Amino acid sequence: MRQKETHYSHRVGWLRAMVLGANDGIISTASLVLGMAAADASRASLLTAGMAGLVAGSISMALGEYVSVASQRDTERSDIAKETWELEHQSDMELEELTAIYCARGLTPELARDVAVQLTAHDALATHLRDELGISVDTLARPMQAAGSSALAFAIGAAVPMATAAIAGFGQRIVAILGASLVALIVLGFAGARAGGAHPRRPIARVLVGGALAMLFTMLVGKLFGAVVS
Repeated sequence: MRQKETHYSHRVGWLRAMVLGANDGIISTASLVLGMAAADASRASLLTAGMAGLVAGSISMALGEYVSVASQRDTERSDIAKETWELEHQSDMELEELTAIYCARGLTPELARDVAVQLTAHDALATHLRDELGISVDTLARPMQAAGSSALAFAIGAAVPMATAAIAGFGQRIVAILGASLVALIVLGFAGARAGGAHPRRPIARVLVGGALAMLFTMLVGKLFGAVVS
């Protein structure tokens, strides 16, 4: 009986978009409101700027993901069309090319030829896409999925510092926003690692260190700018 194995590569498309979106949502929104808080902005001004950043960031992430992933999809479609034409008009050359690929991977010429013939008979296009171009029909680029995942994740991530800023007292808001955002980054790093089958230590360290530096730097800028303006 074949043992069922668990793999995670099929999650790459939406997982990358969601981790990127949530990470950006937490860090950019927290940095924005922390910078304004450091400049002694009022709660109304802080929340207005934070909400504007949440909406603008979600839209920007969605558009950016859609454009980039759509470009990848266009390239994949171009390669698929080219390979389809070659299989229809140059089938012998394509069979030789596939045989050479399997020989390069360690098969004997005779076995490589037999494998190429059998896989071509089974599904020539999928075989060439996978073994010649590294394209899997199961993991083709999905622009709408990437755009929606990224925008939703950004909004969820941005909601953490926004909610904290709304309920924290004036004197404690910087510490509260900073603490809540760092905790959110830890949770994000852990969840992303588990979803991708990786050990959580390094993913958590990546998002935590980068996010902390971004927020602290923005707070410094806000403090200096607020002092100059006042």
